[in-house]
Parts: sequence; structure tokens; C-alpha cells
Amino acid sequence: MKNPLFTGVCTALVTPFLNGEVNYPMLERLIARQLEGGVHAIVLCGTTGEAPTLTDEEKRDIIARAKQVTGDDCLIIAGTGSNDTSHAVRLSRQAQEAGADAVLVVSPYYNKATPEGLCLHYQAVALSVQLPVIVYNVPSRTGLNIAPETALELSKHPLINGIKEASGNISQVAKIAALCGDELNIYSGNDDQVVPLLALGGKGVISVVSNVAPELVHNCCQAFFDGDTAKARDLQLEMLPLSDALFCEVNPIPVKYAMNLLGWEAGECRLPLVEPSEAHQAQIENTLRAAGLIQE
Repeated sequence: MKNPLFTGVCTALVTPFLNGEVNYPMLERLIARQLEGGVHAIVLCGTTGEAPTLTDEEKRDIIARAKQVTGDDCLIIAGTGSNDTSHAVRLSRQAQEAGADAVLVVSPYYNKATPEGLCLHYQAVALSVQLPVIVYNVPSRTGLNIAPETALELSKHPLINGIKEASGNISQVAKIAALCGDELNIYSGNDDQVVPLLALGGKGVISVVSNVAPELVHNCCQAFFDGDTAKARDLQLEMLPLSDALFCEVNPIPVKYAMNLLGWEAGECRLPLVEPSEAHQAQIENTLRAAGLIQE
């Protein structure tokens, strides 16, 4: 049995920029806001944090600054994925040196890998650090799905602790749960499927919506853990319009726009990501108003 790294909500945090550079004072404010909202862990330098356009040095400094701010109050999970295994190893070692508590490693993208290659990739990362590893399955972005049978093989490594499951395939998640049991902790990677994954034994969610509404996502998970499944269901359904709006374009374009609307100076996205279309800007703003997040 592997104890979960966290239960409940972990926020996949945006990386704030100012004039093209990482805005570290705003990063500290965003982290403090998450802690106030009941968040148990934070992923930095992941997809939502614009990892593809961060330098390795920026990733190191973001992790180090975050750990200085949180201390032992919150888990800092570093996104260290790459489609180059040696680079993923270097990033994971760097994150460990910077103070990360765990690493989140997306499956190799573009060049993809066979199931054997996937296992060797993740085993190389796990052997390179003394940190728990969370496997990240998001085939809509990587073009590669981690099959339940591969998840089972990965679960046999003592440091491969969990999987962020963002395939959107509930049947696949059920099979992973059936095969791996307590040897692989499952976290939802989709804000619109939090309660379904918890019902299959999942331990929580790595959330984008919690950037703008941490209390809502926290309360949804907590209601489920408290046995109030009706309340959890209602909060899950309340979350749906926010999830739809924050994924109306490729993440993190909508969530950064939303954060800026809410007064959190997240700044612009780095190219090739751009501002959302006017129609999507209106959708995001209207959804935030309907959720009571923008006060008149």
C-alpha cells in the first residue's frame, strides 16, 4: 500500500508573467491565496504553468521560491516531464535540489513510446531521485495513452506513487483502480470528473478551476470524503460551467485571462499562446459573474 501524497485538491498553478519575465511577487500572492482556499498541494511548472516555454533555470527558481513561501504547509509538486528521458531526469534532480516534495511527469509526447519504453522512461526518472513520482496521462495533448496494464507495471516501482488521469475515460480509470488497487493513487486530471474518480477510489484532483475557485473544489472533495455524496454531486455540477469556460481554448489561455479579470495579475501567456478570442473572453467573464466571482 502506498500512502497518497495528498487527498483533496491540488492546484495546477499558473505562472504569472510581467514584461515577459516570471513575476515572483505575484507568484507568492497566488500561492498564499491557494493556501487560504484550503488547497493541500500545488503543481508548479506543469501544463497550466506553461512549462514548455519556461527555461530550466526559471523552473528551478519557481520551485525554490514556492518552497520558501510554503515551508511545510503545502506540498510542492514540480512538473518535470519531457519527451527526452535524460532531460526529464535532469529536471527531476533539479526539482529535488530546489526543494520539491514530488514530481509530476507527463508521458513522452510527439515521439511517443511503446509500453516498454514508457516503463523504462518512468523507471529512469524514479531511480534518479528520492521523491515520489506522479505519472501524468493526458493523451489529448501527448498523442499517447497510458493503458491500465502499463499503469500496473509502473505501480510496481516503490517511488511511482500515483497517476494523474486526464484521459476522460472513466472505464479506463475503473480498470486502473481494479488492477492497481492501493499501489497507485489516482488523481483526476479533469475538473468535470472529480466526483466520478473519487467514487472509483481516487484520492483527489489536480485542478485548473481551483486557480479561480479553490474553496469550491476543496468543498466538493471534502463533501465526498465526509460521506455527503449529494453535496459533492451538487458542487461538481456547480463546477461544470467554470470547467467549460476555462477549457474553451487550450489551457492555460482561458484561466490566465480569468485570473487577470479577477485582479490577480497573472499577465500574458508566452507565445505561441495568445489571448482568447473575443467570444471566449465574453464566455469567461459571463461565467465568472454567474459564479459570483466577479462582484458588481
